[in-house]
Amino acid sequence: MALNPNAHWRDSARPVRFFFVDYRAMFPLVVVMFVPRFWTIGLAVVGIIFFMVLERYGFTVKVFMRLFQGFFAGPIKVARPWWYRTRT
Repeated sequence: MALNPNAHWRDSARPVRFFFVDYRAMFPLVVVMFVPRFWTIGLAVVGIIFFMVLERYGFTVKVFMRLFQGFFAGPIKVARPWWYRTRT
């Protein structure tokens, strides 16, 4: 089966990458371009490493934030608002 050379839409769902790094990890470099200081470069490197580790373990930022929120919220979820609960 021959590939259609006009089917450029086939690769439209691939994630955007800059070399081997996901595009979301490159956002700290945009900040470095506007505020070129040593501490922003260090912060950008730490941010890029953080996003690369997230991607390595298969998390997106949205999924990681939900996991983070669930970790700090705890296993018990109150079903009634605080103003309806009876005082004991």
